[in-house]
Order: sequence, then structure tokens, then C-alpha cells
Amino acid sequence: TINLHKSVVCDIIYINMSIQIKRLQKIEDHIKSGRVLIIYGPRRVGKTTLLKEYLDTQKDSKIFFSTGDDIKMRELFDSQDRTKILNFARDYEIIAIDEAQMIKEIGLGIKMIIDEYPDKNIILTGSSSFEIAQNIGEPLTGRHFTLTLLPFSQSEIELGNFELRNNLEEYLVYGTYPEILKEDSHSMKEKILNELISSYLFKDILALDKIKQPETLIKVTKALAFQIGNEVSLNEISKLVQADLKTVQRYINILEKSFILKKVSAFSRNLRNEISTKAKYYFYDLGVRNAILSQYNDLSSRNDIGALFENFIFMELYKVDNIKEINSNFYFWKTHTGLEVDILKEKNAIIEAFECKWSDRVSKGLKVFEQEYTNTKTNIINKDNYLEFITYAFSAPQHKS
Repeated sequence: TINLHKSVVCDIIYINMSIQIKRLQKIEDHIKSGRVLIIYGPRRVGKTTLLKEYLDTQKDSKIFFSTGDDIKMRELFDSQDRTKILNFARDYEIIAIDEAQMIKEIGLGIKMIIDEYPDKNIILTGSSSFEIAQNIGEPLTGRHFTLTLLPFSQSEIELGNFELRNNLEEYLVYGTYPEILKEDSHSMKEKILNELISSYLFKDILALDKIKQPETLIKVTKALAFQIGNEVSLNEISKLVQADLKTVQRYINILEKSFILKKVSAFSRNLRNEISTKAKYYFYDLGVRNAILSQYNDLSSRNDIGALFENFIFMELYKVDNIKEINSNFYFWKTHTGLEVDILKEKNAIIEAFECKWSDRVSKGLKVFEQEYTNTKTNIINKDNYLEFITYAFSAPQHKS
């Protein structure tokens, strides 16, 4: 049996290989003639490694691989010279460009290639969805598929339920980035996470969007980190960080599009007492959230366990839908009298409600919601039964001894 609990790490190579095999299959499933594959995802989530591993399986093909910081690539696509771009692409069967968002005119250039040579396989990766989307934008409308890689889900980590439960505290404190799962030492995990937020959140994003008030971005991020699980008032955030509302909105938008935050809107069907204007913000990875606050202490000494658990459950539900390519809508529900339901998932007009409880407390909000919306399946998720809900879409893993 594989056991990752605390200081014991066994057969981690096998686990990562299993995850990579699944993700390699996803690439193969998305490669289609006349379509560009764009792989989005946070920095250091494994996009580059996955791309290179895929290219290694295609050694019989003539491959071009480069990165967005290649000056020659920038010059080629920035020129928008059709003849030069097609001459470059003519001899290759596979064209792969990592961190493609760094090339300003890549969308138009790739359109020229795919229109002229629809049988070529073109793969682009990008850490910043908003940048690569803007660069591709209109030119590749109807000509691309997207694949989003996120920190590993519980379903991807091929451990038995016993091992996953034993490691729940690790996931709530340190998250599930690939590098984190490889490490045994808590001090090394903290070092990796501190470097991640330093190099990406507080440097790359600032440079990418030319933010003039980096200290304000940091304050906004910390304020939201303290409020996971609660509806957020942007006016209150604005007052707290001493910045105007438009600046706060812009910075939060950047954090969303950089795979730091996931916004969840309030659910309302116009009942008079329902809150409809506020939103919640969850972190894609709790290790990043805790690193921002420098809070790596054990759950036994924390007062935010409920919020961490809710964030964890939400993102696991979201990851399962992302992996299975299910387009559900996610919400929360709350009344002006304080009754609430943590997570609502709506698909094809069917609503499933989830109340996340670290403890065994009964949820009054869930009962009221069920009375108001009778065509609803309700669930109470706690630390004992949570795996039933976040790994339901996958067959039981096959373990090596």
C-alpha cells in the first residue's frame, strides 16, 4: 500500500506516473486536424513537463519546440509576414510553443498556419489564461480546443481512501502542486510555496500586467485569503486596502485569470430575502493561500479549519468537472437572515446542494433551501464521507504493493 502520511513517502514516482499517463491521454484526445490545442493552467502545475513527455511519444514525427521567450519566435510572429511564417511551419508535423502568451501576435500567426496546413498538430501552453486568450482571441475562434491543468485532484492521486484521509491535513495546509506531493519535509514544502508566490504572484503577474501598485495587489490577495468561505464585499476590501473600487476590481480580475482565485456568485431565483449581489472567492490551491498568509500551522491550532475544508471541497468538485469536461455552474446561497448553503452545482437545470461541515453540526440553511427548491439533491459533506463526493466519477485505483 502507498502511504503519504506525514513523513512517510513511498512510491511517489508511481503516483506521478499514473497522473501523467492520464494527462497524456487527455492531450491525445484533444489533438484534432484543423484545431490548435491550447493548454492553460497555473505556473508550475506541470504543463511544460507534460508537453515534453507528449512530444517524446511522437519521436517519429518532425517536431518543432520552442518557448515564448525565444526572441526569434517573437520576431517571426510579430512580423505577421505570411510567407515567413508559412515557410517556417512547412516542414514540421508538430509545432509546440510553451508559454505562448509571451508572443504578442501569436494568434494571427497560428491562424495562418492552421488554415494553410490543417493537418499539422499545433500545441500552445500558457500560464496566464487572460494573456494567451487575448493574444489568440478572434483569430482562432472555432479553430482551437482548450485543456486546463490544475493542481492534482484527489481522484488523480491514486491512493486508497485510507491513505487519502490520512493525508487530508497535508492537502489542507500545503495543497497539491506536483512539487509539493513529491516532498516529505514540511520545511521544504514551505520553501517551495514561498518561492512560488514570490516568483509568480508577486513578480510575474506584476510585470505581466504592468501593475503600478504592487503593494495594493498583495493587500487585496491577503484580504481575500482571510475571507475564503465568506461572501466578499468589494467596497469593504476597497476601504481595507485603501484603494479605489475600480483598482480592487481590476486586481481581483487579474488574480482570477491567473488561476489564483475562483469566483463563485450567489444563487438567486428572485426570492425577496435572497442575497444576489455578492460573491465568494476560493483559492485554486490551499498551499498558495496559506503561503500568502504565512500560515502553515497544524489544524489543531487553527481557527480556519471550516473555511479550509469548504475551499478544498469546492475545488475538488470543480476539478472533477474540469477533468471530465462537464460544464456545470457553481454558486452559493444565502438569505438576508443568515441562512446559507455552501456550494450549489447546477447542470441541465438540476441543482445539487452541498453543505461542508468539518464538525457534525446540522445545517438549517440546507433544510430551508430544500423546501424552497424542491427539485434539489442535498448533501452534507464532512471529514468522514467527503471522498464519496469528490472521487465519485472515477473507478477505484489499482495500487502497486
